[in-house]
Amino acid sequence: MTKLTWSFSALKEFKTCARKYHASRVLKLYPPQETEATIYGKLVHTAAEEYVRDGKPLVGNMVQFKKSLDALAAIPGQKLCEFEMALKPDGTPCAFDDEGRWVRGIADLVILNGPKAFVCDYKTGSAQYPDKSQLELMALMLFAHYPEVTEIKGALLFVHHNRLVSAAYKRKDIEELWAKWRMDIDMLQMSYDNNTWHPNPNGLCRKWCNVDYCEHRG
Repeated sequence: MTKLTWSFSALKEFKTCARKYHASRVLKLYPPQETEATIYGKLVHTAAEEYVRDGKPLVGNMVQFKKSLDALAAIPGQKLCEFEMALKPDGTPCAFDDEGRWVRGIADLVILNGPKAFVCDYKTGSAQYPDKSQLELMALMLFAHYPEVTEIKGALLFVHHNRLVSAAYKRKDIEELWAKWRMDIDMLQMSYDNNTWHPNPNGLCRKWCNVDYCEHRG
C-alpha cells in the first residue's frame, strides 16, 4: 500500500478531479502560481495574525477588518495564530513535518479555554457557497492535539462581507465525524495503490484547468 499524506486542499482537489490532482500533486507538472488573489490573501492573513497575536496596528485597506478581528480577539482564552497540526495514520498527533504524518493542516486562529476551544479560518473570497468541512477537519485535529477539549466552536470569517459562518463539534461525535471523511480518503488511497486517476469533466475544465494533455480541457 502506498503511503498516503493529505490535507484538506489536496483532498478537495482530488474530489474535484483525480486527473488534475495527479498532474499537480503527484507528477508535479504544474507548481502553484502566485496570483493577485493569493498574494492578497496572504497579506490579509499576515495582517490578521499580527493584529490578534501581537496587537500590531492594521494599516491601509486592512483597517476595514478591525471590527471583525476585535470580536475574535475579545474571545477569552489562549490564542494560537497560524497553528500547525498533523496526525499519524492511527490518529495520534505529531509534528507538522513528521515523516510519518498522515494528514496536516494550519488553522488561522485557535483559542483554547479549558474544555472549550474555538477555531477560525479567514476567507477573502465570496461568501456565496461556504464550505464548513474545513472547520470539521480542523476540529478533529484539535481534539487529537488537546485531549482535555470536549467542545469546539468553529467559524469561517468572510472578511469582505463581515459574515461569520459558524459550526459546533463535540468530542463524543469524533468517530461519526471521521466516518464522513473515510470514503474520500479510501478513494484517494485506492488511486495511489492502483495508479488510476480518472478525469471528472466539469465546469472548471473550460477555464481553470491547466492539464493540457487531458481530452476534456477546454
